[in-house]
Amino acid sequence: MRSYFRDAGSFAASDAGDVVRVFVVGPIQTNCYAYVSAGEALVVDPGAAGARVAAALAGEKVVCVAATHGHGDHVGGVAALVSATGAPFALAAADAEMAEHAGDPAYSGSGIAYDDDAPEPSRLLAEGDVLAVGTARFRVMETPGHTPGGICLVGEGTAEGIAFVGDTLFPGSCGRTDLAGGDPDAMCRSLARMGREIAPQTVLLCGHGPATTMAEELASNPFVR
Repeated sequence: MRSYFRDAGSFAASDAGDVVRVFVVGPIQTNCYAYVSAGEALVVDPGAAGARVAAALAGEKVVCVAATHGHGDHVGGVAALVSATGAPFALAAADAEMAEHAGDPAYSGSGIAYDDDAPEPSRLLAEGDVLAVGTARFRVMETPGHTPGGICLVGEGTAEGIAFVGDTLFPGSCGRTDLAGGDPDAMCRSLARMGREIAPQTVLLCGHGPATTMAEELASNPFVR
């Protein structure tokens, strides 16, 4: 199966010159992001087309490949991207087994087979861990519910005002909890925590579809209380 890939452009992430690049990948059009700062890149959720993402970032040093959770549509391109760049792969421990079976429809979260199984993570992420890229930092916030190991990456330093939220939150909605490993009660707790702890002006970059802000979700999203 040919992996869907679209370079969806970029936008300025800070006055320091940091940029977010967006690639839409895979059969259900997952958002793969690259946060670029001072010549380094953190790639988040390469769900497919890992080699093409690497080629698009050829001018940057990819310092880490991170996944917000282990579903195949978010990690199916990790193996190819890691192979092309030599970057380490980071994921929460609770989703590692799921990610290592990304090519198996039974583990994908959608019944679709993705590019490749993800490799064993080089780094297991947990609450409060920090991923550094250039002059930016991203703090790990554990947000289980969609999967047991779901996380958000909340920007600090020159990345302040940006958060990668995976499939935990969407504009006016939230991630599914009816898939294997989903937990509606955990999702409610995670969304409430996000509403309390993520600054209202923060731009939330979701795993599928458009971005939103915490302020917009606090005002209109019935799942964020």
